[in-house]
Amino acid sequence: MKRSDFHFDLPPDLIAQHPALDRDGARLLVVDAQTGSWSHRTIRDLPELVPPHSLCVPNDVRVRHARLFLKRSGGGAGEALLLRSLGQGRFEAMVKPGARLKPGASATVVDPISGAALARIEILDTLPEGLRAVRVHADHDLDWDEIDRIGRLPLPPYIEHLAADEDETRYQTVFAAREGEAVAAPTAGLHFTPELIAELQTRGCGWHPVRLHVGLGTFRPMTAERLEDHAMHEERFEVPASTAAILEPVLRDHSRPVLCVGTTSLRTLEGAWDGVRLTREGATRLFITPGHRLRTADHLLTNFHLPESTLFVLVSALLGVDLARAAYAEAVRERYRFFSYGDAMLILNARRPS
Repeated sequence: MKRSDFHFDLPPDLIAQHPALDRDGARLLVVDAQTGSWSHRTIRDLPELVPPHSLCVPNDVRVRHARLFLKRSGGGAGEALLLRSLGQGRFEAMVKPGARLKPGASATVVDPISGAALARIEILDTLPEGLRAVRVHADHDLDWDEIDRIGRLPLPPYIEHLAADEDETRYQTVFAAREGEAVAAPTAGLHFTPELIAELQTRGCGWHPVRLHVGLGTFRPMTAERLEDHAMHEERFEVPASTAAILEPVLRDHSRPVLCVGTTSLRTLEGAWDGVRLTREGATRLFITPGHRLRTADHLLTNFHLPESTLFVLVSALLGVDLARAAYAEAVRERYRFFSYGDAMLILNARRPS
């Protein structure tokens, strides 16, 4: 299939710039993959929509303050987005302008408002996919906790403001672990409050997190015209032993429904499951495209995604291309809010019978 097969028209004013007033106040389009029917609900309705005794699998990764603003030696501006630690004080990073920030170059990390110098960044090496190996230091090499204190949350490029106090709270899930090095939020999880999670649990649902360190693989645009020519960036995942102990017998005998809270959780389970057990730690480049038959999840909660993106392709794999396009057209007609701070879709019965 071609990238252009996954195009749809999206009015720019439907791109959410700010979150809903309440975390659980978003609208919810509920789509049954088996019957093709849909209904309009809200996130607060989830406990009555999710089948009783489902196992809910969210991604509990923490979004790091991985966006660094730079002042180059010649006085020009630049940016670095730290993707993951390479150890020994080094990070994999996406930098711009790449033509000026080549190995051997350095720049000052500055506060984007005051211009105050915060640290230095050195470009060490060129990595595949146009990335760089960098070192960030003041009087010593900085670790992630120190980066968190000088960097900004890396809001998606379609959000047009710098990360502010509102984003510090709302572009992070309430259940985020301290660990992780994500550069984008697992956005389906942003809708959950402690009260909503508790209500699901009172209905017999389990809450069993996994962790995918969200990087370029999730949000980098497709450039190849043919889907098979698109290479996903590798993203690391972890499946806690407590989660694996609950999920593995259910994945083997399908005794309870599994709801993935977000596409990152789905990609983690599908990449980690070998038919018998879940890999505890690993990496995935999994690109879920039409024709992929789910082996793990029965249902998926996800936000609305970009045209011609790998995530809309994933939704099309679960619903079928025609139903996915029809559901998104309905969302546009009904003026649902799109992307990270937007509304959500609950896809039921996505795993087709064998």
